[in-house]
Amino acid sequence: MQTLTFQLDRDHVELNQLLKLVGLCDSGGAGKMLVASGEVYVDGQQELRKTCKIHAGQTVSLGDVEIHVA
Repeated sequence: MQTLTFQLDRDHVELNQLLKLVGLCDSGGAGKMLVASGEVYVDGQQELRKTCKIHAGQTVSLGDVEIHVA
């Protein structure tokens, strides 16, 4: 499993934008499609809300990639 750390510089980041910022997709639109596919998990729970607010301390998983938000 690949582990990435994303340093949050504001209160939150939208899930689709997070996927773009860490390089798992090319655009926010592609991030929305990934979330809609049901393959994205936040703190171990499937997340289907494309613009779900992700805060520091949360973990986002997609396939064999885990993103820790700091």
